[in-house]
Amino acid sequence: MKRDSRLSSVLHVLLHMAQHDGPLTSETLARALGTNPVVVRRTLASLRERGYVASAKGPGGGWTLGCDLRAVTLLDVYRAVGEPTVFAMGHRLAQPACLVEQAVNEALDLAFRDAEALLIARLGEVTLAELAASFARRMPHVPFAPCERPDHA
Repeated sequence: MKRDSRLSSVLHVLLHMAQHDGPLTSETLARALGTNPVVVRRTLASLRERGYVASAKGPGGGWTLGCDLRAVTLLDVYRAVGEPTVFAMGHRLAQPACLVEQAVNEALDLAFRDAEALLIARLGEVTLAELAASFARRMPHVPFAPCERPDHA
């Protein structure tokens, strides 16, 4: 089963935007992610609607960060990309009248709900600024100052 990597990809793109001075084209971002520029544009459109990124067409255009990294959490981005399913696992629905299947499904549903609630809570605790700082610690020789550009809110 294929995993949904939209959240990871978007977070990757946002950190690149934060460290880059000037716009990044869909083509450049697509190369960095190993995907198609159309996929990048489609994915970033939902972030543009929320003001997390901005785009400009034409020569010299591209995507730029449109937010204060301190004000946006991973949960905000998760919601912006459509709240992809957290777990690839599920339960059987082959014999809904089977009492064993009902008991198993009830236990799994409860466990999945609890685990998803914990994950969602954790996503809400981490800001993009914290993620950027984590990156900066890994790359101390790269100048990196998130959201200190004058064109950011």
